[in-house]
Amino acid sequence: MKTLKSLIRASVCAGISLSLAGCLTSTPQWDAHFGETVLQLSASQVLNPEAGSNIDPVTGVDGGAAASAMFHYDKSFSQPVVVSSPFGAGIGSSGSSTGSP
Repeated sequence: MKTLKSLIRASVCAGISLSLAGCLTSTPQWDAHFGETVLQLSASQVLNPEAGSNIDPVTGVDGGAAASAMFHYDKSFSQPVVVSSPFGAGIGSSGSSTGSP
């Protein structure tokens, strides 16, 4: 009877210690450096960090060409492309060229 009680106590203590082990943090090094990778990746995507201090004007495209490009770019979103077939390749349409007379 004593061995049964001691076995029960040991299993209860083991269960409690295992359940409390789940509450402990095992990653203090990872937690200390959390988010550094995202900061490094976003910093590596910046081509010129000092671009805001450059006061030279941008050259290369005249005003008329830029205005025309922006007009056509905006117009491409206002008029959606008409798709004649939901399949996109003309499958199932009566005018397909399958070789049958």
